[in-house]
Amino acid sequence: MDRLGIVVPCYNEEEVLKIASEALRGVLNDLIVKDKISKDSFVMFINDGSKDATWSLIEEEHSLYPTQVFGVKLAGNVGHQFALTAGLNVAKDMCDMSVSIDADLQDDVAVIEEMVDKFHEGKDIVYGVRKKRTTDTFFKRTTAEGFYKLMNGMGVKTVYNHADFRLMSKRAMEQFAEYKESNLFIRGIVPLIGYETDCVYYDRKERVAGESKYPLKKMLALAFNGISSFSVKPISLITGVGAVIVILSICAAIYALVSYFTGTVEPGWTSLILSIWFLGGVQLLCIGLIGQYIGKIYIESKHRPRYNIEKVLSDQ
Repeated sequence: MDRLGIVVPCYNEEEVLKIASEALRGVLNDLIVKDKISKDSFVMFINDGSKDATWSLIEEEHSLYPTQVFGVKLAGNVGHQFALTAGLNVAKDMCDMSVSIDADLQDDVAVIEEMVDKFHEGKDIVYGVRKKRTTDTFFKRTTAEGFYKLMNGMGVKTVYNHADFRLMSKRAMEQFAEYKESNLFIRGIVPLIGYETDCVYYDRKERVAGESKYPLKKMLALAFNGISSFSVKPISLITGVGAVIVILSICAAIYALVSYFTGTVEPGWTSLILSIWFLGGVQLLCIGLIGQYIGKIYIESKHRPRYNIEKVLSDQ
């Protein structure tokens, strides 16, 4: 019988942790009764440097359910993507398949059984995909859908309306561990693994408690990191913008010469200063974008650890 590990990254989730633990243990017990997973399957909470009582609650859950609830304590806050990576890298040596899910339980735990069924059918990766975004605000829905379209347009392979709710087999997790980059965007990496995949579809729920840990600022940062980590098309766009500006400059020069020789030219401070500001703004934007790529190269070249594990609670 295959062992399932449910990996749950947590940051300041004291309000929802016990609720999540109860719900996910319920999923495990149901699948065990149905003989779909082994009796030693577990839930693993990853504490991403929380400032509240999250880790204390994880320790408490582990003491109450030592064979079902495990914990990993990171030495500091490293962000959702690194926390999830840490959990997957620990879990890959302990289980035959993993399901990653956020602690807020907005992803439907009921479809985990369907994911496990597809694993038994031979799928190595099963994506949890939202059916629709009717519960989102207009702004969030529009920007999220635009993000996936932009990613595809930039040549980044992603699964539309999929976040980080997915099942991965042991060999998929082992292959994922080979991707060592510091500029991490898991949604873009997993499709690169290349094993047989499938999808399950669900309706996203409201958060059961607490506040979202992904405000607009973090969502935009994640989007930019995903694009700049997997595509050089922005650099190509800079070349295109530069070519267009050169053509426009040549046209402007021809116009200026014709105006000079026909005697219709009049000195104008406004047109001159607007041109300077426009070209200066474009140059600064392009330099800044190139700087972001250089910065990513600089960070990758250091080969620093992406996270430090302070403590692991398990049955081993």
